[in-house]
Amino acid sequence: MNLQPSEVKALAVSAGLRVLQPPTLRSEEAQEALREESADAFVVVAYGLILPKAVLDIPPLGCINVHFSLLPRWRGAAPVQWALLEDDRSSGVTFMQMDPGLDTGPVLETVEEPIRPDDTSGTLADRLSALGAGLLPGILDRLDRVTATPQPEEGVTYASKLAPEDAHIDWSMPAEVIRNRIRAFNPRPGAWTTLNGKRLKIWQADLAPELSEAVPGTVTLDGEQLVVDTGSERLLPREVQPEGRARMAADDFVRGYGSALPGVLG
Repeated sequence: MNLQPSEVKALAVSAGLRVLQPPTLRSEEAQEALREESADAFVVVAYGLILPKAVLDIPPLGCINVHFSLLPRWRGAAPVQWALLEDDRSSGVTFMQMDPGLDTGPVLETVEEPIRPDDTSGTLADRLSALGAGLLPGILDRLDRVTATPQPEEGVTYASKLAPEDAHIDWSMPAEVIRNRIRAFNPRPGAWTTLNGKRLKIWQADLAPELSEAVPGTVTLDGEQLVVDTGSERLLPREVQPEGRARMAADDFVRGYGSALPGVLG
């Protein structure tokens, strides 16, 4: 329960770098501290807030945003999760010259990354992070020689911020939609349902070929395999987490909690 620095801050401190953590960038004090750095450019990754124009105007080469989507698709706070929610076939990293809008600035470079069938938001974000970090030094090296390209007006979508309530599984949805939600909310906050009044998170699941015949959310057992009816096909949970317990394989859950099954998930 002790407050710990982020990995970024810990690495910066170990390298002897100055670390600033102002509560807002709109204060003159914070802006003056940034001016004192005499930086050629600022780089923003997953900052989550729009930089004030006064800050955008400080570095002579501008402010660069490393954004995890193929802009203009998925502007906003949760581009990786929304790409999985909407079953996109690819994502990527966009290096963008920031302006006062929400991810609306001109593009310096875009690199596409395929989305794998077993990707979660965690695995996809890890690959995009590595991709962005590897390309960023080259982008900065030629920043004074590159002309940014305005984003097209067509194809704009917004990745709104997601709340824990959004991770509540609606079993009347088609099985593939539910599986995409499970992938999108792994590792945070975890797609969840309820069984006998207690929360049950589902971390991984596969699709079953047969159509559902029971009320959506109905749980049955095929040996030690959980089977859940949805609004279309059935879903096969592979990794779950009962309330107050660690993550576990679904068959381990069945062996330990068999008395609670079958039932109807809420």
